[in-house]
Amino acid sequence: MEEQLAALVAQVAALEAKANTTNTMFAETYYYLTIPLMIIIHAGFLAYEMGASRLKNALASGVKNMLAFAFMVPTFYYFGWWVYWAFPTGVTLSEGANGISGLAYANAIALPWVEYMGPHIADNASGVFWGAFTLFAATTASIMSGSVIERIQVVGFVILAIVLGSFAWVVAAAWGWHADGWLVTRFGVHDFGAAGLVHAVAGFFALGVLMNLGPRIGKFNDDGSANHIAPHNLPFTVTGLMLIIVGFWGFLMACLIVPGEAWSWYGDKFATIYGTPITLSALSFNILMGISGGIIGAWAITKDPFWMMSGALAGIIAVASGLDLYWPPLAFIIAFVAGGILKPCAKWLENRGIDDAVGAVTVHGTIGLYGLIMLGIWGSGYPAAQGEGAATITLYGQIIGAVVFFLVGFVPGWIVSKILSVLGLLRVSPEAEEAGLDMTKVPSQAYPEGIGQSSTPIEQ
Repeated sequence: MEEQLAALVAQVAALEAKANTTNTMFAETYYYLTIPLMIIIHAGFLAYEMGASRLKNALASGVKNMLAFAFMVPTFYYFGWWVYWAFPTGVTLSEGANGISGLAYANAIALPWVEYMGPHIADNASGVFWGAFTLFAATTASIMSGSVIERIQVVGFVILAIVLGSFAWVVAAAWGWHADGWLVTRFGVHDFGAAGLVHAVAGFFALGVLMNLGPRIGKFNDDGSANHIAPHNLPFTVTGLMLIIVGFWGFLMACLIVPGEAWSWYGDKFATIYGTPITLSALSFNILMGISGGIIGAWAITKDPFWMMSGALAGIIAVASGLDLYWPPLAFIIAFVAGGILKPCAKWLENRGIDDAVGAVTVHGTIGLYGLIMLGIWGSGYPAAQGEGAATITLYGQIIGAVVFFLVGFVPGWIVSKILSVLGLLRVSPEAEEAGLDMTKVPSQAYPEGIGQSSTPIEQ
């Protein structure tokens, strides 16, 4: 009998070990697959920004976007990842209640030379988790990229991208997207899909830059009225926006915590980054409702395909904070309103002398804050994080988060761009801007043979 019992115990132990291995392998594979999905976002940004540029600037806009992606990888490896784990409780770098933050913890798992930052050494999961966060960083930097096309210097842009992608948004993530984050533990800030800590931070970082960068030559008249500078290829731009939407499925997938030994304290079910429950059904329902609501809202106001696809992105951002909580019809309504207010908000900003070439400040900044506040209204009373005594979501807390994310984005964006402007590293010369950045800065042309035109008039 004892032998049979011992054999049964051994079988159970073997099954548990096999299940743990399977769960860990699934988690690793899951995050690994989110990385190429998020790279589709950057294919979208390339198409979006090159199409939104005039012919003379198309390749320069693409080069800038490629560099933003490329520079995020090493800088996030060398210090961005460390910032996320070191700063959740604030500038004191002290350890949080869950024991997964602070100076000692960050030094142990995120310094470039420790065993967790290389293959075949400590575990199999750190690299794919770091990779997913690196793509978050690259996406954040690329949000700012579109707003400054056609007049920014490459060196200045790269410096700004590094500050935004590997530091500013990472501080916001540590404070509001981490179970030990002080915004979470003290104020109950909940931002599952990063409407505030990615989109609003990037959008208002861009606003700070634009205030020092200035408008494109010819954008505004002497009386302050604005001229429309049309994209050279609107179908390319709209297609790029759709690719961004595709990639955001990977972005939001990577916001989940998947069961696995590497982060077993979250439990054995899907969880948000705060440890609260979520399902893939929640993402499926609410992402699709967000896309459709944003498109329909923008169509109702503008009938413009550019704003309709921008509305799709705004719809996702508007519901991102509460994707884990919203009932689908509510997600649709929130997204519909976001799509509807998109162009009027962008026009309001333009009327104040801000030349945001692709509407990034509005789509990401304004709508990001709108999404945070909406969750404060509709999600009030729900747990913001896991565990007994955890803070709950409140409108007050979400407003606090919105203010902090605005400042974390706008202040460094304005300061760093101001310094670059003083040093002569922010804006290209008027001569280079007039001639076109493809020839003066790349140098190359997107369409060296020009765009063919009919040699004879079309008969009516």
